[in-house]
Amino acid sequence: MSMKGIFLIASSILAFAAYVTYISAILKKEARPHRTTRLVTFIITALATVSLFAEKNQVAIWLTGIFALNSFIIFILSLNYGMGGWKKIDVICLIIALIGICLWKLTENPSLALYSSIAAEFTGVVPTLIKIYRYPKTEVWSFFAITGFAALFSLFAIKNWNPTEFAYPLYSVCIDLITVLLIIRPTPNRLTK
Repeated sequence: MSMKGIFLIASSILAFAAYVTYISAILKKEARPHRTTRLVTFIITALATVSLFAEKNQVAIWLTGIFALNSFIIFILSLNYGMGGWKKIDVICLIIALIGICLWKLTENPSLALYSSIAAEFTGVVPTLIKIYRYPKTEVWSFFAITGFAALFSLFAIKNWNPTEFAYPLYSVCIDLITVLLIIRPTPNRLTK
């Protein structure tokens, strides 16, 4: 087996392990996922998986497929164990994300579609970033660290270095790193909710 194949397998295993860790943290009430983010993440990862399948992508589809399945489970859990969802910023981010999703699905330009989906996902993540900034103890850093490593290994598995192959995993690495840093940052009076 090639090194790229090993990285692809490691990426998939880490992605699965991350979600098992996160689901466990939610059930133990150690994490409170943001409902808006989880809805947007589920929609985007599901559509991305379908699109990558249609394009016969052999690398990124594994990462997005695992993310889609687990995003659905976490979204369902967020309805009972999560927080947020209908504040003004949540609704604005949801609308912007849905516009990005529509642009992604309506365009026939693969690059524009890819960047629209990433922009839509980032917009959907904004409510979680705000929540973590205010209430860092409502998330577990290990989930984001593991998914970041899964995305990093996915990058190492890429055969053809072009934007359609590396943009999503690179985005994932960056957003997960930012999220981990927000959770673990030292603060004098860490809030809990």
